[in-house]
Amino acid sequence: MSMEKISTDKARRIAEKKGLKPGKVSGTDGIQFTKGDNPRLEVIDWDEFERKLDERGLAVYESGGWMKIMEED
Repeated sequence: MSMEKISTDKARRIAEKKGLKPGKVSGTDGIQFTKGDNPRLEVIDWDEFERKLDERGLAVYESGGWMKIMEED
């Protein structure tokens, strides 16, 4: 199954169903999804998450409910 680029709105819906939140890796500009219980990850709001995606040329891709942040094609 191939990865399909999805909107941040769709990513948000999937994340909420899975109990995930957008997060920033402490001390870096890295972003990923988190359950909020990792001390190395700071939970950020969805607006900041979307800005970080745009700034870094990244997008959220999905396959079978599994999401991955990758360079935008």
